[in-house]
Amino acid sequence: MTEPAPRFHRVAAVSEIPPGEGLHVKLGGWEIAIFNVGGEFYAIDDVCTHAYALLSEGFVEGDQIECPLHGGRFELKTGKAVGAPCTEDVRTYPVRREDDAVLVGVPAAD
Repeated sequence: MTEPAPRFHRVAAVSEIPPGEGLHVKLGGWEIAIFNVGGEFYAIDDVCTHAYALLSEGFVEGDQIECPLHGGRFELKTGKAVGAPCTEDVRTYPVRREDDAVLVGVPAAD
């Protein structure tokens, strides 16, 4: 069974997420971190899979985010855990830009 098409929500203006920075947002039951990497926007689960820490407060290094608590790393494009102690991937969310707005897609609630 396939997942339903995501429902997009405006989460920020482009200017609210400077390059190399993250922003924490809540959409329904999801805590999401949105990152600006050279004008491209990526969205992942905001909570590290190793220990409770907000990835939006981490350090962007290239196309990866380093967790502020223990230094584990995740790829922003794929959510793949690429640095110890993290071994479990984080979920990614589709992002699109409409004029000056950043929108994130989350599964539509039934």
